[in-house]
Formats: sequence, structure tokens, C-alpha cells
Amino acid sequence: MSIRLVTFDALFTLINLREPVHVQYARAFKPFLGELDPDAVKSSFKTALAALKKERPAYDKGSNGWWSEVIRRTALGAKADSAALDKSLEDIVHALMHRFSSREGYKAYDDAIPLLEELHSRNIRTAVISNSDSRTRSVLHDLGFPKYLDPIILSEEEGVEKPSKAIFIRTLEAVNQNTDPPIELGECLHIGDELECDYYGGREAGMESLLVRGEQVNQVLPWIDRRKHRV
Repeated sequence: MSIRLVTFDALFTLINLREPVHVQYARAFKPFLGELDPDAVKSSFKTALAALKKERPAYDKGSNGWWSEVIRRTALGAKADSAALDKSLEDIVHALMHRFSSREGYKAYDDAIPLLEELHSRNIRTAVISNSDSRTRSVLHDLGFPKYLDPIILSEEEGVEKPSKAIFIRTLEAVNQNTDPPIELGECLHIGDELECDYYGGREAGMESLLVRGEQVNQVLPWIDRRKHRV
């Protein structure tokens, strides 16, 4: 059974940060909060992100408010002045949300778009399944990813996250709305960099899966070719 659909995680699979998150956060904080220790920002961001993921999964109550709380906790954890933070938080959030909505915050891996073009030339459909918010769509557009990378399925919009089987099934259902004959789960390959969410998530949903970071996406085509000739 040949592969007819390849779904991709986004961050660290198709796209990468232009600079580390803590560097970009520290730069955004500086005009409002002064110099904050980048190492403190890095540690505080990790703590804030992990806590919010447990407290409010799938961007409960909207991504802007969700990220605003991550940003607020990150700044406080890095010893920002609380009064200055309260006064400027809205402006900081606006700056960071804008940055991480475009090529200002992200870049495409060198082999990502050429891989999509080759898959398209082989009549293999491509899509995105990402535990992220709607800004991922604008990032991919701004970086020049092709329109046939479709659909782009995002956890904020679906209200469910990988590794849940539901988000993989919804993606296939969306693809099959304009595909004849319909693609079966066994004809799908999911690519991502997280063991639990991507590799095991895809397999539990009934798809093939590969654990690949963006620098390794050139491994995808050889894998598909080997599978095609498997007896």
C-alpha cells in the first residue's frame, strides 16, 4: 500500500525559530522592563510554558490570553518589576504575538519546501497537524509554503491536541472531502519531532509515523521509496 498523504508537525519539523525564544523575549521586554538576564528569561519561560500546558490545554479560552499569561509569568520569573510589567504587559504581548506570527520569529528548514514540492509532483497530498494556535497558518504563509499544504489542522481551533487520535482522524476526514478514492489510514505517514505526540500519536491513530527533526526531513523520500517496494 503506497503512501498517499503525508502530514507534518510544524515547529522543529517544517519550521524553526529564527532565534531562541528567550533571546526574542528578552529583546521584546527591554524597551518596557529594561535588561533582564537572558538565562533567567530562558528558565522562567520553560517553567511558565510547562505550567500553562497542564493548567489550560489546547489554548483554553483563546491563544492571546493563554500566551499573555505565559509572557507575564516569564517576565515575573526573570525578576521584572511587577508595576512596570502591569503597565506595559499589553504592549509586550502585542509585540511578541506579532513577532511569532511571521518570518520575524521563524524560518523554514532548507529542505522543507523542496520536500513538499517533490511530494506534490508524486501526487502525494500534504497537510499539517500542530499543537499550536492560528498564528502557525500565517507563519507558513509568510514563509512561502505552498497552498497545497492543506489542510492545516491546529489544536487551538480543534480543541484537541496530539497525541489524541481524534486530531489525526479529523485531518484525514478533511483531506478526503475532495479526494477520490478516499485515502485510508494505512496510506498516511505522519512526520514530527516529538516521540509521544508525533511518533506514537500517529501510530495509535493507525498511520505510519517517522520521528524526524527539520534537519532530517530529507530522510522522508527514501523512507517512502523503501516502503513502496516492500513486499
